[in-house]
Amino acid sequence: MLPLETVLTFFTASLLLGLAPGPDNIFVLTQSTLHGRSAGLLVMLGLCTGLVVHSLAVALGAAAILQTSVLAFTVLKLAGAAYLLYLAWGALRAGAASLPTTAAQAPAAGALYRRGIIMNITNPKVAIFFLAFLPQFADPARGSVAVQIMLLGGLFIVATILVFGGVALAAGSLRQWLLRSERSQVVLNRVAGLVFIGLAARLATAQR
Repeated sequence: MLPLETVLTFFTASLLLGLAPGPDNIFVLTQSTLHGRSAGLLVMLGLCTGLVVHSLAVALGAAAILQTSVLAFTVLKLAGAAYLLYLAWGALRAGAASLPTTAAQAPAAGALYRRGIIMNITNPKVAIFFLAFLPQFADPARGSVAVQIMLLGGLFIVATILVFGGVALAAGSLRQWLLRSERSQVVLNRVAGLVFIGLAARLATAQR
């Protein structure tokens, strides 16, 4: 059982890490602004599902492969960069009419959820971060380290939901203003495309 002091310290650190600008919260911000609050929340749930995968990988020791294998790290990060470029291409080609005005016009819930999962699990730096971060708070004297890792991963996910959920809700409000102007819709699509390209470049050039 994790002591309360460890839980509070870890949870506070997780909240602060979630607030720091990074690819995941920028992704939630962009998707929520483009498609509405519910879209941002679905992407957030996808990202959190990816965090479950990373927690399991650390608990089972699989994440260590990414830390020791250059090939595995490179393949995963290039796959993630390619997916982001695919999203960038779609955003750059979109016009004002492409910004959905109703929930029915937005991408399907499953597609948005999958975007979050793919965005998260194809970022090898998340796996390596979890491998470095979570074990620091586990204590072998307090029982199974694997169970403690999963509990810590769960706490990190709760912190992520709180922070990214707030981002999604705030960005969804901004979208209502954007819908009033066709020019702002076009600009938003272009900005979203450039953001995706920037995230892809950052991921593709990431070093272990």
